[in-house]
Amino acid sequence: MDASLESLCSASETAPLLHNGQHARGPPPPGARPLRPQASPRHRVPRSQPLHILAARRLQEEDQQFRTSSLPAIPNPFPELCGPGSPPVLSPGSLPPGQAAAKQDVKVFSEDGTCKVVEILADMTARDLCQLLVYRSHCVDDNSWTLVEHHPHLGLERGLEDHERVTQVQHTLASESKFLFRKNYAKYEFFKNPTNFFPEQMVTWCQQSNGSQTQLLQNFLNSSSCPEIQGFLHVKELGRKSWKKLYVCLRRSGLYCSTKGASKEPRHLQLLADLEDSSIFSLIAGRKQYGAPTDYGFCIKPNRVRTEAKELRLLCAEDEQSRTCWMTAFRLLKYGMLLYQNYRVPQQRKAVLSPFSAPVRSVSENSLVAMDFSGQTGRVIENPAEAQSAALEEGHAWRKRSTRMNILGSQSPLHPSTLSTVIHRTQHWFHGRISREESHRIIKQQGLVDGLFLLRDSQSNPKAFVLTLCHHQKIKNFQILPCEDDGQTFFSLDDGNTKFSDLIQLVDFYQLNKGVLPCKLKHHCIRVAL
Repeated sequence: MDASLESLCSASETAPLLHNGQHARGPPPPGARPLRPQASPRHRVPRSQPLHILAARRLQEEDQQFRTSSLPAIPNPFPELCGPGSPPVLSPGSLPPGQAAAKQDVKVFSEDGTCKVVEILADMTARDLCQLLVYRSHCVDDNSWTLVEHHPHLGLERGLEDHERVTQVQHTLASESKFLFRKNYAKYEFFKNPTNFFPEQMVTWCQQSNGSQTQLLQNFLNSSSCPEIQGFLHVKELGRKSWKKLYVCLRRSGLYCSTKGASKEPRHLQLLADLEDSSIFSLIAGRKQYGAPTDYGFCIKPNRVRTEAKELRLLCAEDEQSRTCWMTAFRLLKYGMLLYQNYRVPQQRKAVLSPFSAPVRSVSENSLVAMDFSGQTGRVIENPAEAQSAALEEGHAWRKRSTRMNILGSQSPLHPSTLSTVIHRTQHWFHGRISREESHRIIKQQGLVDGLFLLRDSQSNPKAFVLTLCHHQKIKNFQILPCEDDGQTFFSLDDGNTKFSDLIQLVDFYQLNKGVLPCKLKHHCIRVAL
């Protein structure tokens, strides 16, 4: 974001920013100590006794930004300084003393139905828990993981905001409700391109706006401005099965409907829901469970409601863009600058955190560099684009060598034609034999952003595959057909104009080139087993 957005939160940055987007208050951290004069030689600590390592002290001082209890034991880089009874790791007891926090067990489910029970601190946020699950599941932390509050008996779900405390939300859940761990690429997409989320005809301002992206966000984040979302929605009457199409407007004070056409006079406005003590949810199966007129339903649920569906404020939009606009505006009006701080925290953590943070990849992988051995002497490839191109060429060359070796009669367990038809099943983006409706549901759950995709088996042609891709909040399907050339099987989605020996090559190509697709492949849908 540019400097004008940063100036909005300059006043709130006088105190250090915590990991949950809030500001530190109270005394300095326990690890901070006043300067002391240097100890005399006679009082120096002998070498045979364990010493407090500077890195451990620094880690304790950053405890507000990253929970040490969420990390495994930190290896001591100087084990020879430990005594016989001291372990060669920095256990929590060896760190400077701090306030003990209560712990609680939380059960988290993945998309495939597996679950894991995690012991967390009472004040752990949703972001902290997601990072802990990412670390334990050996996933790549790209800040798109989210914790989902799922209510199957009510047909509702929502993604927890990064600053929300997990234990507080857990206390409001019914016995049938649960937490899900999944990707959500659209969590902060509106900060990157807000004009796609807020159609001009649905937004009004109390003051003149120039219509720029920065001004659009400033009006939502600035508490003194009065943005308003307006339009027609299908509203379900409380305690009844009937739906009515009403003119609705969303303000900072709440959600209102007009009792007289599209009039917004105060005497014609009736309060539907309050923002302060409510949360906004997506309807999972609105047509089947509530008789919704469209598939684009959402719900404003009071926090006190657990199982009573009659107290839910159910609404339906005409299309996906309208529903996304209403739900995004609700989040911005309720949380304001706190959402923007959540969006900025990952960038701040990269600059502040010490090397003891949870690794994204293994140390051995980070130590590898791209090399070019085409000349007489090797050289390190420093250009990232050239390094990525070399990696792709090496992968393609490996498959060509494998094919040639099989033709020459090597003892390979798989014939080349067999290898090309099964190698894609090891990839995260391939989801096997799922239906068209299931693939659309997965895309919607993980965020309707441009370039989100998955591959699956075709239901109509057993030898073909289907690429499911999201573009402009719409889901499109492209069939990948096999074709033969010189006795070899290739795959193509443009009637044989561009051929690939396997689906991995096809995905690699369309991640770099748009080709016949409306956009490049950017994010793949993934399911992680906990």
